[in-house]
Amino acid sequence: MQRLAKITGVVLAGGQGRRMGGKDKGLVLLNDIALFRYVLETLRPQVDQLVISANRHIDLYQQAGVPVITDSLPDYPGPLAGMLAVIEAVESEWFLFSPCDTPNIPSNLVSSLWDGLDNPTILAVWANDGERDHPGIALVHHSVKVALRAYLSAGERRVMQFLLSIGGRAVVFDKAPTHFANINTLDELSHWQESEK
Repeated sequence: MQRLAKITGVVLAGGQGRRMGGKDKGLVLLNDIALFRYVLETLRPQVDQLVISANRHIDLYQQAGVPVITDSLPDYPGPLAGMLAVIEAVESEWFLFSPCDTPNIPSNLVSSLWDGLDNPTILAVWANDGERDHPGIALVHHSVKVALRAYLSAGERRVMQFLLSIGGRAVVFDKAPTHFANINTLDELSHWQESEK
């Protein structure tokens, strides 16, 4: 399906990095490159503009040369809060979200998700690697912001549950588990370093 709508790519880097020992996960180095930059550069040719969702070390993220948006809700309520802050702050019809810890996302991510929008009533699609869902990697329409704010205001935090509540669905990337693998811990980071040597 031909794409005429404007899509903003968003790197989600606003978490507390609890499983990473409190480190700012997006700034952790993988082969001397900050994790968030892998995602940023893979998204760059696929979208119309880029932003970063971050709540710490704003000056370091700003060095990437794209806008950095902080949560509008307090106390790190999770990735949905980052999504809401970006949707409310940036003018765009669609937003492609990807966590900062998925350095191997595919170069056809946006086109494949866009092709999953084969019904004009669909407001969100997310990636499935053929084995499991990855709701944090999602293409979302700007009109969901009202429902998203209400969902968060009710104390809800689960990304998949929200996407399902607005009628979203998965787009399957066949045999692609490595594309959506994420780095959650320092041990996993070490394993990635070793595997890429």
